Amino acid sequence: MDRMLVVVFDNENKAYEGKKALTRLDDEGSINLYAYAVLAKRADGTVSVKQGDDVGPIGTLVGTSVGALIGVLGGPAGLVAGVTAGAAGGSIFDLHNVRIGEDFIDDVSKALSPNKVAVVAQVDEEWTTPVDTRMEALGGTVYRRALSEVTDTANQEELTAMKADLAQFKAEAAKESADRQAKIQEKVKQLESKIQAHLQKVQDRRRAAERQAQVKAQFLKSKADSRPSL
Repeated sequence: MDRMLVVVFDNENKAYEGKKALTRLDDEGSINLYAYAVLAKRADGTVSVKQGDDVGPIGTLVGTSVGALIGVLGGPAGLVAGVTAGAAGGSIFDLHNVRIGEDFIDDVSKALSPNKVAVVAQVDEEWTTPVDTRMEALGGTVYRRALSEVTDTANQEELTAMKADLAQFKAEAAKESADRQAKIQEKVKQLESKIQAHLQKVQDRRRAAERQAQVKAQFLKSKADSRPSL
């Protein structure tokens, strides 16, 4: 099952041990590790994303659920330099890209208090015990949630609402005076522009998801090819 994992530790050393444990579990075949990062919550509330190889096997956080979650966890205080310039902007802060419920985000946000460090990872796991036992042995607290496709439903609901408003504006414009019609037409133009931007964003997300799926498939194939035959 495709899941988001967040493991919260008391210090950075333990978090890096946790990250290494996840990569070992991936090597053992217990999980498939698609993307991961180590992040620290500073005393001032900012989130620092560590550099190095922590972007995971996919090679970048841009457009991934991990990247989106990190952006959300950064909160109003934002992110501190450490993540690449490309990953620090754009869709990384889009809540729709996280693909998990707000209750999960709330739980993780509370656990990731100032001076705590976390490993954030997107994995495929069929059995939770391997990850839980390794992380608990290191003093980590595991939060996990299955990734869903609810973004398509949310996007459609938002689009339907905007189209309903647009239809209402157009219906009212036909009944109003010329002066009032001009004001309503301006609202119509603004809403039509928002609808087009929304459709473009949905299309961009879909393309990004397709690219992610292709990269994940290639990653799994390369792993299978590299394992010695029995």
